[in-house]
Amino acid sequence: MTTQTSLAHEKDQLRKEALARRKAMPEVDRIEKSLALAEHGSGLPIPPGAVVAGFWPIRDEIDPRPLMDQLRQAGHPLCLPVVAEPHLKFRRLERGAEMEPAGFGTMAPGSEAEELRPDVLLMPLAGFDKHGNRIGYGKGHYDTAIAALEKTGPVVCIGLAFGVQEVDLVPAEGHDKALAGILTEDGYRSFR
Repeated sequence: MTTQTSLAHEKDQLRKEALARRKAMPEVDRIEKSLALAEHGSGLPIPPGAVVAGFWPIRDEIDPRPLMDQLRQAGHPLCLPVVAEPHLKFRRLERGAEMEPAGFGTMAPGSEAEELRPDVLLMPLAGFDKHGNRIGYGKGHYDTAIAALEKTGPVVCIGLAFGVQEVDLVPAEGHDKALAGILTEDGYRSFR
């Protein structure tokens, strides 16, 4: 087994374990912890007026929508990702926007919505460690989007997750970009 294959296998095992812990949470706890996440939004390192990309929650993910509404009220333009080739694109999110399927089970504003270049990515994830390494869902959508965005300027990557998704150590590969921080129901932790 090559090192690359063993790293992928280890990540896959950690992903399964973290997602199982998340799935085991009672629905009421997920709702309450999603609301608690929003209470910590003022502690995020987001410059005034920065364009923020959130995400539409799928399955049992933490729900970033209360947090995103606070950021909107604070004057941040918002956008949501759309699965596209060669990488994610981001469409402006306005209140009352017509939503449509955007790939990977998510929703986003329709193709008539303006495309934006986010300054900040609020990212879903399967697992994270105390060093800011993350485990995604294994499709590489955010990895390719981050690489493309960094060609046009800096982007701040902040993971959003439940505390139960933390793992001891994520085996980081060369293409993996560490998070600037993680926001859970317990607050924001910076990794830089």
